[in-house]
Amino acid sequence: MIKKIDHVGIAVKNLDEAIKLWESLGLKVAEIEEVPEQKVRVAVFKVGESRIELLEGTSEDSPISKFIAKRGEGIHHIALGVENIEEHLEKLKEQGFRLIDEKPRIGAGGAKIAFVHPKSVNGVLLELCERTE
Repeated sequence: MIKKIDHVGIAVKNLDEAIKLWESLGLKVAEIEEVPEQKVRVAVFKVGESRIELLEGTSEDSPISKFIAKRGEGIHHIALGVENIEEHLEKLKEQGFRLIDEKPRIGAGGAKIAFVHPKSVNGVLLELCERTE
């Protein structure tokens, strides 16, 4: 079951500058975390039941740094909050969706995450996200 839009991930060149910009809009940063496995620093802003995540690559070969080099800063992905991510991945695979992650991995905040290839979802990088509340 899809529960909500969990978050929107936004690729940024400089996390500290981006935090200031988003705080000037009236949002307050809730947490900052580094996820070494994904070579990214993440700043989280809670907006109702959803989140905005600012993503800064920590190396030139990180997916975020490569995204910015190719497309510039901006929306990187949309994440849907789901129950039973493994079941969702299996259903999507059966339906012919191209999965980047066949099995979930751990993302920011300890959530189980998996990505669906943009070529399967109208050019949008889609993340499935299962959080233990």
